[in-house]
Amino acid sequence: MAVMRAVLWDMDGTLVDSEKLWDIGMHALYARMGGVLSDEVRESTVGGSSESVMRIIYDDLGLEPDPAAMAESADWLHDYIGELFEQGLPWRPGAQEMLDGLTAAGVPMALVTNTRRGLTEQALKSIGSHYFTVSVCGDEVEQAKPAPDPYLRAAHLLGVPAGHCLAVEDSVTGTAAAEAAGCPVLVVPNDVEVPAGPRRKHAETLSTLAVADLRTIHAQLAADPGAPSA
Repeated sequence: MAVMRAVLWDMDGTLVDSEKLWDIGMHALYARMGGVLSDEVRESTVGGSSESVMRIIYDDLGLEPDPAAMAESADWLHDYIGELFEQGLPWRPGAQEMLDGLTAAGVPMALVTNTRRGLTEQALKSIGSHYFTVSVCGDEVEQAKPAPDPYLRAAHLLGVPAGHCLAVEDSVTGTAAAEAAGCPVLVVPNDVEVPAGPRRKHAETLSTLAVADLRTIHAQLAADPGAPSA
């Protein structure tokens, strides 16, 4: 039986309720570019990397995907979001308590995010970098989520096989990345619905779970990946 030896955490929308700040930033970017952000397009960007989000935006606005222009837009957005992050990040329900519980239980943890390193470091000032043995950002791997690269790198840095790591995610993009890496996934949806799947277990909130529950979820998914997930 594969035993849970580490927990790999997504950041935005999973640990902290920062997706609402990204909403503000995205609307501001659209206003700057003379457009209006629809709910459908915003949903399609949740969990995406900087590059994939810019491709979606430029395609939606009918703009030429000029690399220099897209990079400038991405920098502007990240600077804007960074100012919002500086005001502090609200925790998702039960997230901090789970981090404390896993730390007390001696379970290694990694932060695995598509957010750039600079902005992630700002977020870690609110979250607490001491919780994580390692962190992997979207601009530090060849391919960001939904590719498995970020999760594979985190597992490698921890020295733990991906199958022995439980990933915690809130988005379709992140869940796909974790599964592709071979991790069982605990899905705690935020603003976006994540479909059921054989390697994932859904929970409405972390606030009703304990460390023992994470071990049980991991064991169930690892032992019987074909079992119902919801």
